[in-house]
Amino acid sequence: MKGIKRVLVCVDMSDYSIMTIDCAVTLVRGLKAEIILLNVINTRDVDAVRTVSPYFPSDFSVDAYIEQIKGERQKKIREMIKEHFAVDQLQMSVQIEVGIPFEVILRAVDREKADLVVLANKGKSNLVGTLHGSNGERVFRHSPVPVLSVRTRERFSRNRQARGVR
Repeated sequence: MKGIKRVLVCVDMSDYSIMTIDCAVTLVRGLKAEIILLNVINTRDVDAVRTVSPYFPSDFSVDAYIEQIKGERQKKIREMIKEHFAVDQLQMSVQIEVGIPFEVILRAVDREKADLVVLANKGKSNLVGTLHGSNGERVFRHSPVPVLSVRTRERFSRNRQARGVR
């Protein structure tokens, strides 16, 4: 763990976000590592807004909408940090980007020179929603650095008796 200086943490605003950040904070505690919290506005969602934008008032702008969403997410993440990670907030930065989630994550790994990626196994969005989905799989397959999958024991525990295991 001595070589970890920068950790990229994928935050999708789901219930898993706090758990994912907590895992990263716990891993780097005492290492003086920087934690970069990354949230992705999926291009798919922006395209949907762009498709229906002709039906909005004439002063509606997709670019202004994106900036509004970025601001709202930045504020929510900052509030989450302040509420749950106040002691560690100085080592955290927040980035909100638009794009295809796995592509944005992989570009951020290179750009930020991240040593580790931490992401939730299941979230509410397409930001690496599930390891069985294409985004999570692609991050794991193509990441040049280790990727840590955070999950809950409750959600992923196996029903041993149902399978006949004791």
